[in-house]
Amino acid sequence: MTKRPVIPLLGAAVAALSLASLPSVAGASVRPAAAASGALTISNESGSLWTCAFNPYNPAVTGTTVGFMYEPLVFVNTLQNGKATPWLASAYKWSDGNKVLTFTIRKGVKWSDGQPLTAADVAFTYNLLKKNPAMDLNAIWSVLRSVTQQGDNVVLTFKSAAVPYFYYVADQIWPLPEHIWAKVKNPVTFADSNPVGSGPYLMSKCTGQNITYTANPGFWQKGRPYVKTVQYPAFTSNTPANEELATGQAQLGAQFIPNIKAFYTSKSPNYHYWFPPIANVSMFINLTVAPLNQLVVRQALAYGIDRPRVSAIGEYGYEPPANQAGIVTPTFGSWLDKSLLSKYNYNYNPNKAISILEKAGYKRGSDGIFAKNGKELSFSIINVGGNSDWVAAVQVIQSELQQVGIKLTPENMTGTAFDNAIYNGKYQLAYNFESGGPAPYYELRQLLYSGNTAPIGKPAASNYERYSNPATDALINQYATTTSVAVQHNIVDQLQAVMLKDVPVIPMTEEVDWYQYDTGSFTGWVTPQNPYAQPAIYQLPDDEQLLLHLKPR
Repeated sequence: MTKRPVIPLLGAAVAALSLASLPSVAGASVRPAAAASGALTISNESGSLWTCAFNPYNPAVTGTTVGFMYEPLVFVNTLQNGKATPWLASAYKWSDGNKVLTFTIRKGVKWSDGQPLTAADVAFTYNLLKKNPAMDLNAIWSVLRSVTQQGDNVVLTFKSAAVPYFYYVADQIWPLPEHIWAKVKNPVTFADSNPVGSGPYLMSKCTGQNITYTANPGFWQKGRPYVKTVQYPAFTSNTPANEELATGQAQLGAQFIPNIKAFYTSKSPNYHYWFPPIANVSMFINLTVAPLNQLVVRQALAYGIDRPRVSAIGEYGYEPPANQAGIVTPTFGSWLDKSLLSKYNYNYNPNKAISILEKAGYKRGSDGIFAKNGKELSFSIINVGGNSDWVAAVQVIQSELQQVGIKLTPENMTGTAFDNAIYNGKYQLAYNFESGGPAPYYELRQLLYSGNTAPIGKPAASNYERYSNPATDALINQYATTTSVAVQHNIVDQLQAVMLKDVPVIPMTEEVDWYQYDTGSFTGWVTPQNPYAQPAIYQLPDDEQLLLHLKPR
C-alpha cells in the first residue's frame, strides 16, 4: 500500500493543536499490573562486542541506550503516517507562523535515581547540543534560534517556519538529567557507563558479551514494563545470532537470515517475520577523494551495478532493489518522480558505464582496469564483516564493476572500526544506510544537507560522503517553511534531481526493518495489522514502544 504524504499531519494539524489535552500516552492510564516477569532475549548482530558506553548522543551506542533508558518528548510513528503521541511532553503547540514550538513537560516523571525530570532538564539538553555540535546528530541548531524554559514549558524558537523539524526536535531528542550532565567535562566523549534515564529499563550489568536490563520500578507509566529482564548479547556475525533465534534461545531478532522460511519459520508455528522497507542501503562515495570526486566516475559506478542482482543474491530478495532517486517504494511511492527517474535511466547498463569512462579519457590497461594519467580506477570499499548479507552484496558489486573496468577491494571490518572510519571520512567507498524518517525528505536531508556533515577527521552525524551544495541546502531549508503538500512534493522532486544529476551516493537496496518474533513466548508484537512502531529493535525510539507492548505468555 502506498503511503500518503505525512508532513501535513505534523504541520498544519499540529499547528492547530492547543496546550489543552492531547491523546493520552499508550499505557499511561493502565491500572498497576502485577510485578514485571519473564525474560526477553534479543538476537541482533551488531558486528562487534559492546563497549558498555551509553551516551545517547554517541551514534555508535545509541541502539543500546535510547528506548531502554532515554526517551523522546513525542513519539512519531513512521509506519502510521507520522502519528504523533505525546511522551515526556504531555502537550505541544506551534505558534508565530510555525516558528515557535512549545512543549509542556509531563509532571510526575522521575529519573532512575529518584530526582524529578523537569523542563529545566529538557532545556538544558537542547542547549548542551548547541554547545557541543558533535552531539547535535540532526543539525537542529542550524535552524533553531533559542531554547528556553518557561515554568513547565520548554519553548523552541526557530529562525524561520520549521514544521518538518518537529520529527527531529520531538522524536530524536532524548532529555538528559542536568544534575549529572552539567558536571561532565566533555559530554561528547563521556561514556555514560552508569546511565540515569527516565525509560522503562535500568542497565544492571554490562560486559563485552552481554547487556542485562531490568525493569525500572520507578517508571512513570504505572504497570509497565511487563517484561522484567531483557538480555542483549553481542554477536559479531549473523550465524550465531540466527542460531539463537532458530533454537528459541532468543525471542526477538533483528538481522538478515538466509532462506528464512527453511531456517527459521519452518521450525515453529510461533516464529514469524516482517520486513517493511523504510530507507536505503547505499554505496557511500567519499567525495573528497580523487577521482571519486569526478561525476563521470560516479556515473560509471551507478550504471555498472545490477541492483536487482545485488538484491537477489545479497539479500535473497528480502530487500528490493533501490532506485537512484533515493525514494523508497512502495512506502513512499507517491513521492517518486517517475518521469525524472526515466529521464536519467540508471538501470544496469555496463556498456554505458564503459562509454562514459572512454569519453572522459580513461583507457583500459592490460589488466582490464581503466586508468587516466597513470591512476587506475581502483578503490577499497569498507563494510561490516559480520553482516553476511552486506558481504555477499559487496561481492556481487565487486564482480560487476570488474567487468566495466573498475576494481573494488572489500575491507570487512568490525562494527566499531567501521563506524569510526565512516563517521570520520577515513574511507573511499562504504556500504551503509541512513535511518530516514516519516517522509522521503528526511533521508534525503540526511544524505544531502551540508549541516549534517563534517570535515575529514571529524565525525559526521550523517552525509558521510561530505556532499555540500548551497542550492541543495536552500531547498532543504525551504521545505521547512511550508505545509503545502504541492510545494513539499516539488522540493522533493528537486532533491531527487540532485541524486540523479550529481550521484553523491548510490542507493543499492531498500533497507527493511529486520524483524523476527516468537509469539509462543510473548504477546503484543508489532504486526503488519498493528504497526504501532517500526519493529526493528535498532529503530529509535520505536524500540521503547515495542518493549512496552510485550507481555510474557
